[in-house]
Amino acid sequence: MRLFAALMPPDEVLDEIERAIAPHVGQVPGLRWPDRATWHITLGFFGEVSEHVLPELQVRLARAVGRHASLDLAFTGFGAFSSARRARVFWAGLSGDSMIRLSESVRAGARRAGAVQTDDKHFHPHLTLARAKAEMDLRPLVESLSEFSGSTWRAKAVHLVRSHQGAQMRYESLAQWDLAPIGRD
Repeated sequence: MRLFAALMPPDEVLDEIERAIAPHVGQVPGLRWPDRATWHITLGFFGEVSEHVLPELQVRLARAVGRHASLDLAFTGFGAFSSARRARVFWAGLSGDSMIRLSESVRAGARRAGAVQTDDKHFHPHLTLARAKAEMDLRPLVESLSEFSGSTWRAKAVHLVRSHQGAQMRYESLAQWDLAPIGRD
């Protein structure tokens, strides 16, 4: 099964993103905009994970998540991978350096549990909003949204998510673990 760990932003924050991008959805040829129900912030992608690894993975992720406090985050601007000029992915960026340490802990726990396809790329906190099959210039889109700044929200839990491939991508939350309250020693 294909698994990843993620934060799920609250609906009111996703509403802000949806309102900001609404004038652009469907306006850029070649850019595919996935359904909002699939929006999440990936902390660690684990790829194909064997069923027998799942119990240990859950133990390790619970331990990793419990070591980190809840996060105060905000969506701050938009960008693209690999660059706005040569883009295949359009995203909303996030503030919050603590996410990097949380991501590193989650990915390390997954590797120790036996999730061998765990992604080791440099973590860049973002919410993927659109994808393209071929590189395209998204500078006008990114620039048109440069003034956006979203409301602050508190991430309180990390989800272990299974992705179901097919004509319609679907995600299923298998477990979730609470981050520690802010201010805990």
